[in-house]
Amino acid sequence: MLVTTPPSIPQRPRRPIRELPDELISQIAAGEVVERPASVVRELVDNALDAGATQITLRLQAGGVRLISVEDNGGGIVRGELPNALKRHATSKIASLSDLESVGTMGFRGEALAAICSIAEVSLLTRVDTADEPHGWLLDARSGELQAAARAPGTTVEVRELFFATPARRKFLKTDATELAHCIEAVRRHALARPDVGFAIWHDGKLVAQWRAVGRGGMEALRQRLADVLGEDFVQQAVALDWPLDAPDAAGPGLRVWGFAGLPDAARSRADWQFAYVNGRYVRDKTITHAARSAYEDVLHGHRQPVYALFVSLDPARVDVNVHPTKIEVRFRDGREVHQGVRRAVEAALAVPRSGASAEPVNPQPAAVWAPPARQEGFVFRPREPEVGHRVSDVGALWGGGPGGASTGSARTEFGSARTESGSDRADVFPGSIPSSVRAGTDSVRAEPVKAPANGALPPGDWPLGRAVAQLQGVYILAENNQGLVVVDMHAAHERIVYERLKQQLDHQQVASQPLLIPATFAATPDEVATAEDCTAVLQALGMEITTLSPRTLAVRAVPTTLAQGDPVELARSVLAELGLHDASTVVQRARNELLATMACHGAVRANRRLTLDEMNALLRQMEVTERSDQCNHGRPTWRQLGMKELDALFLRGR
Repeated sequence: MLVTTPPSIPQRPRRPIRELPDELISQIAAGEVVERPASVVRELVDNALDAGATQITLRLQAGGVRLISVEDNGGGIVRGELPNALKRHATSKIASLSDLESVGTMGFRGEALAAICSIAEVSLLTRVDTADEPHGWLLDARSGELQAAARAPGTTVEVRELFFATPARRKFLKTDATELAHCIEAVRRHALARPDVGFAIWHDGKLVAQWRAVGRGGMEALRQRLADVLGEDFVQQAVALDWPLDAPDAAGPGLRVWGFAGLPDAARSRADWQFAYVNGRYVRDKTITHAARSAYEDVLHGHRQPVYALFVSLDPARVDVNVHPTKIEVRFRDGREVHQGVRRAVEAALAVPRSGASAEPVNPQPAAVWAPPARQEGFVFRPREPEVGHRVSDVGALWGGGPGGASTGSARTEFGSARTESGSDRADVFPGSIPSSVRAGTDSVRAEPVKAPANGALPPGDWPLGRAVAQLQGVYILAENNQGLVVVDMHAAHERIVYERLKQQLDHQQVASQPLLIPATFAATPDEVATAEDCTAVLQALGMEITTLSPRTLAVRAVPTTLAQGDPVELARSVLAELGLHDASTVVQRARNELLATMACHGAVRANRRLTLDEMNALLRQMEVTERSDQCNHGRPTWRQLGMKELDALFLRGR
């Protein structure tokens, strides 16, 4: 057997400990702050916004490598402070530790300009709007020369030959077109958060993007800016949301979540249209991303990614923005509170069915999305009150009474058979998993339907989903409304109705805990042990009890009653993993909902069941008042609208 000797590691000569020169320190900082031209654009636009600018113009050459020029009409810099503006750790944003703990500006670290000056040629032209400053001042960062120059009030920062002092970094840049796209994306993120500021981007002398100011704040201004930046389709396929400070069930004091959440139909294959802001700052935060994604779990199909523009406002002292050199990551003092607020806000906006929505409230009762008139300026979907003939109470009785009760009617039709197609009773399909009162809901949701008025008494425009006219191949319901033809997948629609009713019944009951006869032990990581010890109260609220047996062993002593038949160790690991990453967990609710979704699928009307027109109309009315009825439990659409223009185009009418 051949034995080889591993090569010896060469010994490096000892070097003395010494201070680094200031220029090298700035270049090291530039390596953290300046990744590409877009990083410079972001920092300079941050400063322009902090200066109170209402118009910002960006001029680029060669994708920002040859020239980056940011012009603004802000407050400017007085002559005496110009030399300090380019020094390391010089800033007007903070002056003490208390200022750092409650940062309310976009920039504050005081190292961006100095870092940029160390790797590029920088000049600064500025003028303040005061009587004793009749002209501006031009400062050359490399020579330090200061001279008078003509300029309107505001500031212009020019950065030429980026990475000229560090040519190795320049080799890692992509093509000019790619770098230009990153620069435009950086400005676009700022533009979405500030509809009151106008932005213009020029590249090699050509205007490539421009967004005019559309007003100060408000949902209507945000709607217009979203339409300008992301396109009108984004606004048309999104719902407004506003979870204000004084909402009845707001997640915490001082927390507000507002913006626009895209409908499930607008989901994309990539997560490139997910914009999250904290106090006006664009961030990439795992807590917000997970909360928003979990709000779409019940309505999104497959691995599609939702689209949204969400704004979180809270006390600056409750969020740390100083955890990353580029300020794109933040840390919340109470991540669970933010997670809960974002999820509730998005869920409430998506819950209102589009089939029963109207732009104006039709009754004085509180809407599903809590939105006080003084704060909510945008269009918010509100459930429409059904017309006389199908009252809400009647519709509730159709599928089994109110949210928490079962129907007392014993009459059953073919449509309301109490058994599945396979002939097995649904109450026996999931023994011991769901409380008997909820399992009974799968039988009660299909009671004798109420009698609908005669077809002649139902004009197509009376209800958003119109009047049923026929059943197609025992699968689809065809209905007529003012817009044209509505096609409804009756199994998918009824499945969602049954599913939401079962969830309501279970939500009205406290999460019951099932003690295990023999505790399930497993080898845990230090992170899992720490999470279990820190989140005892949260685990109890989820119906779980996890105790520590040793520094490396955990024991599961109780699980939620609804999940007693599952693997307790796998459930515990999943819950602890989410709690560790996002400071909140949706594993229990997700597992419970999957079980209820299966029950609803068994309890829903099957294909090839012949329905009367009264039953079809009753199903349409129930869809108009059931949350999330636009998608089935698997995220597929339950209905589609074909307008008259689309129908005319099929037959070449008007050509």
